Amino acid sequence: MATAAPAPQAGTAPIGVVPASGARQVWRRLRSQRAAVTAATVLVLLILIAVLAPVLSAIEGQDPTTYHDALVNSASGGVPHGSLGGISGVHWLGVEPGTGRDLFARLVYGSQISLLVAVGATVVQVAVGIAVGLAAGLGSRLLDQFLGHTTDVMIALPGLVFAIALMAVVPNSFPRPLLLMLVIGLLGWGGTARVVRAQTLSLKELDYVAAARLGGSSPWRIARRELLPPLAAPVITYAALLLPSNVVSEAGLSFLGVGVRPPTSSWGQMLSSATTWFQADPMYVLLPAALLFVTTLAFTVFGDALRTALDPRAASRLRVGVRRRRTKEETA
Repeated sequence: MATAAPAPQAGTAPIGVVPASGARQVWRRLRSQRAAVTAATVLVLLILIAVLAPVLSAIEGQDPTTYHDALVNSASGGVPHGSLGGISGVHWLGVEPGTGRDLFARLVYGSQISLLVAVGATVVQVAVGIAVGLAAGLGSRLLDQFLGHTTDVMIALPGLVFAIALMAVVPNSFPRPLLLMLVIGLLGWGGTARVVRAQTLSLKELDYVAAARLGGSSPWRIARRELLPPLAAPVITYAALLLPSNVVSEAGLSFLGVGVRPPTSSWGQMLSSATTWFQADPMYVLLPAALLFVTTLAFTVFGDALRTALDPRAASRLRVGVRRRRTKEETA
């Protein structure tokens, strides 16, 4: 929770608005962390792969939906001909067992769904969480209690069970990626709302917010002008940590058969159909699983690095604690 800070003096930047020098310091802290640079590089590559999926597939000369029956052995149940799942100069990562569809094309197109759903769900979570958190922090005590209990219920709900139920009852004509975004986002905004409410309750006691309120500013104007700028750092940090969770949620729902439906490609949907081929064609399981692992790990590492860069006191406290523990161990 933020602590009270003095009101901004004339000629200084308003509290919570990150000046150019502050942004440069955050960027410098991020660049000084090798793990953060590596994670950011991996994420940029994944985003480029998703954006350029049609181009990459065209360079290979394949597409994610064409069946190649001649490339699988029907006598053995559809196992691809050749080693490592049928890897060749024509099919760079082999073909899908049973159908012969190009695995490279399905993986790069699957990255579009996985990343798009994760980002879209995070936007929904952040938007709803900010709205609920600000309303609870700036509203009356009765509204605060109502929204607080609602947030507690949303956090306590078994999200996966409700998501499966909602995905199952919605007609198949509704776009599944959009449905995944809405379901994951509308079931996962509770944490963001708690963070925003706590920060709002702390910030509204500051002198410059009280002055705006006494000056006749409406709650909407206070929220937009005085509270949203200082809320940016904690919300961005929390959103960065939500992204890997949403990637896994999309993969889990698609794995269970209620997410993206064939022939649309998704890493989770590929894993769902790959479980029966692990012994016959391990590459079909390992490739989407490895991409999911790398994506989740990169988002997690970068989110933690961003949190440390925005709040260097956390890193300093950690270093001090480690140093003290080592000192005690050496003197023991």
